[in-house]
Amino acid sequence: MGRPTLADVAAEAGVSVALVSIVMRDAPGASAATRERVLEVARRLDYQPDSRARLLRSGHSRLLGVVFGVQHPFHDDMLTGLYDAAERIGYELTLSAVTPRRDERTAISGLLQDRCAALVLLGPQVPTAELGTLAARLPVVAMMRPVRHRQVDVVRTDDARGLHLAVDHLVALGHRTIAHVDGGRWLASAERRQGYRDAMRRHGLEAYARVVNGGFGEEDGARAGRELLIDPPTAVTVFNDLSATGLLDVLRRGGLSVPGDISVVGYDDSSFSRLAHIDLTTVAQDIETMTTLAVARAVERIDEAQIAHREVVIPPRLVVRGTTGPVA
Repeated sequence: MGRPTLADVAAEAGVSVALVSIVMRDAPGASAATRERVLEVARRLDYQPDSRARLLRSGHSRLLGVVFGVQHPFHDDMLTGLYDAAERIGYELTLSAVTPRRDERTAISGLLQDRCAALVLLGPQVPTAELGTLAARLPVVAMMRPVRHRQVDVVRTDDARGLHLAVDHLVALGHRTIAHVDGGRWLASAERRQGYRDAMRRHGLEAYARVVNGGFGEEDGARAGRELLIDPPTAVTVFNDLSATGLLDVLRRGGLSVPGDISVVGYDDSSFSRLAHIDLTTVAQDIETMTTLAVARAVERIDEAQIAHREVVIPPRLVVRGTTGPVA
């Protein structure tokens, strides 16, 4: 049996569909006895009102479409913030995932069919020109990626600044041989890599700078860890927390103590980085501020399409935990 409909509730309760609709909307027009009977039938049938259809019928969907990646744990944290921000102003989210077998264009297409009022894209990979074409159809907010297009709004972290904080922390602990595991071709990798190089130069440590090719996943970090084991530095900054967990596992299995022999700093402050057995020092992105601004910007665009492009860059902060310590 499929999902119960308004008509199913009406038939079971012996009333019209219109009357059931009145009860479900808590609108006037139904007696107390009828209201009670309809609600009892709805509970028994496990009827769930289709809020999306109701919003569409109102002529304004109040739906924000969000594209996210299932392989990115940090996107889960961002979704929580987006749900909270949308709920505060009476909007709802509809999600479309990017998976290993479902690309970003397909995910976006699904949201366009849902008639969303605006799109919020978490770390979009599609070219800027494509994002501009999309923004000509409906408001688009890109998160965690710089986009140079007058119709695409951006909310992101100052990624270079995040690596400045990481390197400064490690230098203050006495480290000089500080390596960086980058994100390969992933977005924000270039900014974080440049931030690392700039910070090493500022401390007069250019001669010790060492960039190891990585990526966003655990296996990328593990691969980088195996390379670092050949000639270990005393500290390493990593593109993101997920990659850092793979690196930590390889370093520890290779006989290195963390932070006794080597200190490790991740990036994102993903929820799993706070677990006791990981306890990762990391650069935190301000999720609440970023998600609140992204939703607010999307709604501003909905209400007034001809507003100027704006890029909002949020400063990160360093969260010190158990994977960094003084140089041995």
